[in-house]
Amino acid sequence: MEYFSEEHSKLLLSKEWLVKIDTQTSIPYLFKFYASTVDLSCCVLVTDTKTCWAEVMNSKQFARRWRDCNKHDNSHFSDMEEEEAWRTRNIDLLNKGHSIGGIADLAFEVTESSYADFAFELESDHFNWRWETTLTGHRLSAELLSKHLIMPLISVNHMTFSSTDAVCDISESDLEKAIDKVGRTARRTVDTHIKNALSRPRVATTLRRMTAMFNFIPDLPGIITNAEKPDLSIDQKIKQTPERLIHTRSPSPKLTIPNSIDYDVRNADIGIPMIPENSPRRSLLRCDSATESERDDAGPSVPVPARSKDQSPLPSPADSRANGEAAPSSSYSSRQVSPPSQTTVTKSESKDDASDSESSPIRPVKKARAQPSSSGDDSGDERKRKATQIKAGITAKRGARQPIKRGGKRF
Repeated sequence: MEYFSEEHSKLLLSKEWLVKIDTQTSIPYLFKFYASTVDLSCCVLVTDTKTCWAEVMNSKQFARRWRDCNKHDNSHFSDMEEEEAWRTRNIDLLNKGHSIGGIADLAFEVTESSYADFAFELESDHFNWRWETTLTGHRLSAELLSKHLIMPLISVNHMTFSSTDAVCDISESDLEKAIDKVGRTARRTVDTHIKNALSRPRVATTLRRMTAMFNFIPDLPGIITNAEKPDLSIDQKIKQTPERLIHTRSPSPKLTIPNSIDYDVRNADIGIPMIPENSPRRSLLRCDSATESERDDAGPSVPVPARSKDQSPLPSPADSRANGEAAPSSSYSSRQVSPPSQTTVTKSESKDDASDSESSPIRPVKKARAQPSSSGDDSGDERKRKATQIKAGITAKRGARQPIKRGGKRF
């Protein structure tokens, strides 16, 4: 079995459309037929304007189909030349039946078939014939309908409406010349031809009314010759677009930080607020500051390395003030190292005692922290001064303590 191809479609381009109607369903069927007496082959294309079916037959298939449809023809030839002559005579008869003049004398009937998608029979007084076609597919069906039916109809419709004389009144030779002229123009520029054929108001409205009539539209549109051009300008009053509304929107208010919270200069980098003077927490901090100030007077808690016997003792703070030397500022040392807790001091003293008892000559012994001078005048004045500062609410600035680098290396 040979399938319908593009070559068969080209052979059918020069053939006319034939129309037969199924009396049971009242569906019109259009079909094209091609037959060749050279290789004794034939093909047919059938459509209901929605779907296409086709069948291709070679010489042997044609001979079997003819004998099957015409039982009264019992001609069998042993000679091959006589067989080919018989086939040529019958295919020529079938070609005459598939013509505009011969199709009217043939009866058309759709039949059931177990092997075909669409089958129908053609009957006359002299011969019978049956086509068993197969579906070409939706894609090929659309291409065949466009090439064989839709585009030619648009061109003929254009020529009919653009001609001053009626098509039925002119002669065949003049009609052929007109068709050739329109066809050559349409073949060169198909897009422009389709636009000119369907953009005319009379043609477009005629097709519109015919379409509405075929589909049972109650209000049929009218046919016009001249189309008025509408006003396509936009009204300026309602021209404001959403984009413009976005630009004219008022800006959002800026967030400002209230100035009700004061920040301490020392803690400005970490953002710790200053506690007001009249706050209850302020009095608690003053008591803590007083305790820490007294603890600061006790001297540094960082252990210093033990010195040997030949080294001179370190001068006390009182001796330093007596000799005119400047003692290290307590505020500077307090900013450098945070004061250790009481538990830490106790542990360090116990470790110092253990290290003194078990130390060797090689390992240096840690020295206990230096005790502040117990001179009555200096210590008394210092305590009075600090008590006065505590009552006045003035606290000494404290920071991390740093060990005093003196003596030998620490291990």
